[in-house]
Amino acid sequence: MDQVRRAITSGDGTVISYSIFDGAQPAIVILHGLAGSSREFEPTARVMSGRMVILIDQRGHGFSTRKPADTSRGAFIADAVRVIEAESSGTVDLVGQSMGAHTAMLVAAARPDLVRRLVLLEANEGGGSPEEHSAIGDYFRSWEVPYADRETARAALGGSPLAHAWSADLEERPDGLYPRFDPEVMEATITDVAVPRWSEWESITAPTLVIYADGGMFTDEQKTRFVARGAHAIRVDLTSASHDAHLDAFEDWISALTSFVNAP
Repeated sequence: MDQVRRAITSGDGTVISYSIFDGAQPAIVILHGLAGSSREFEPTARVMSGRMVILIDQRGHGFSTRKPADTSRGAFIADAVRVIEAESSGTVDLVGQSMGAHTAMLVAAARPDLVRRLVLLEANEGGGSPEEHSAIGDYFRSWEVPYADRETARAALGGSPLAHAWSADLEERPDGLYPRFDPEVMEATITDVAVPRWSEWESITAPTLVIYADGGMFTDEQKTRFVARGAHAIRVDLTSASHDAHLDAFEDWISALTSFVNAP
């Protein structure tokens, strides 16, 4: 499957980088989670038999502008819409994980004309306390960068699939390896996700698949409440999976995703 990387400039001057895997439309557009990048979903793109797949580095992440001035939810929505309108000839199947799922949810609510089907991996309406968001920023600030090499980074970040993805995605500079995100931007981004978006979630008209992991970050009560309030939502649960199930439960993730987006 051919892959090309492109970029588009947002209304505020932020450069949004994305990869396109060639194939038939309707395209599948995938949005990664906080502090991730589109590269996490390249294995997913490669197995989406015959479909065009667009992987977006959301602002502040990956190859997109590292320190955007605007980290509001509205800016993230506008970026995704801009890429979809530039690259798709019609509606798309919109997929997101964690913070990316929150973005995808808001895009589907704001622009129902662009979204054929919606897939949310480890998603909710928003939430979290200022203390939790500050702790996320503190964690990323605690990374002892630059790392001398990827082996050193893996040892420091731990053995989880997400840590391996972070290590693989580090940016090489003359003095060592750095993350492709800024801790302050990550804290600001997740802080805006805290505002509950129930009205947007309840307004979505696209058929929606909500995927949860048994080792994910949400309680059973949160999962049940969220899915129940979706107008056209169905739920799939993955076992032996984490919040990053696209990395550590890949086969089950692909099975759930392809069954839904390829349905008649």
